[in-house]
Amino acid sequence: MKILIVEDSEVLRRSLVVGLNHLGFATDETGDGSEGLAMALQYEYDAIILDLMLPSIDGMSLLQKIRQQKINTRVLILSAKNQTQDRVDGLLKGADDYLTKPFSFDELHARILTLMRRSTTENRDDCLNVGEFCLNLAKRTFEYQHTPIELTPNEFKILNCLFRSPNRVISLESISDAVVGSYNYLSKNAIEVHISAIRRKVRKVHGNLPIRNKRGFGYLIQN
Repeated sequence: MKILIVEDSEVLRRSLVVGLNHLGFATDETGDGSEGLAMALQYEYDAIILDLMLPSIDGMSLLQKIRQQKINTRVLILSAKNQTQDRVDGLLKGADDYLTKPFSFDELHARILTLMRRSTTENRDDCLNVGEFCLNLAKRTFEYQHTPIELTPNEFKILNCLFRSPNRVISLESISDAVVGSYNYLSKNAIEVHISAIRRKVRKVHGNLPIRNKRGFGYLIQN
């Protein structure tokens, strides 16, 4: 699982990175609102930890902009603003949870796990579609025009990662995390081998899966 931390306090930000990495999460981090927005729009994250008082773009504006782009990544606001109306505003504008500073790291961890469970429950029966391709998360199947295509577990995980965020570049690191977890690493060459195998299988059923390699950045699937 990968988490984006957008927090202007360098001390707190580094503390969150160390703590979450120790628990097995992969993290990206920034202290700038504009950079955080660019990262949230470009890359795939399982959750975003978002401060409200940020330079360049404030956290609430960042939240509204990613929701306008139909990005449904779980967002946990982490803020010193502790009035009831602040929490209400954050939740109504698209946040999934709101935790006030100072906070317990154990509580933050518990809230992240709750958000992940909620996301898994909501997506359990989803069929992710790209064109005439369907990736069924419940049945763990992949079809093109209702013709089944057999995938290995790793191939399925790669497509799951790409299908969740069509038209967005998914970094090699994010793909590796999705396949083997944060404690292991899937090399660039290994990812290329898996994607080449997927393409061959799709061509056998006369399909054309629009996976594009953005050299130096990662992969995206066009929808």
